[in-house]
Amino acid sequence: MEKLIKILEEIKPDVDFKKEKDLASSGILNSLAIISIIAAVSDEYGVQIPFTEMVPENFESAEAIYNMIVRVQNA
Repeated sequence: MEKLIKILEEIKPDVDFKKEKDLASSGILNSLAIISIIAAVSDEYGVQIPFTEMVPENFESAEAIYNMIVRVQNA
């Protein structure tokens, strides 16, 4: 999870990813930031995020993003 937090902080350094729980719905993460996260996660974790996982609920918090990564790795 710490590796993910570092990735997220590189993309949006002004956000406290350990506390925020409504990243996508509040507009903290816009579509460009989400695309950047998907690309960085794909590179760092060696996974391809399927289109079906690219829903706002999976980008509401660092924990939600991490859970998505684990689901994709275990699929």
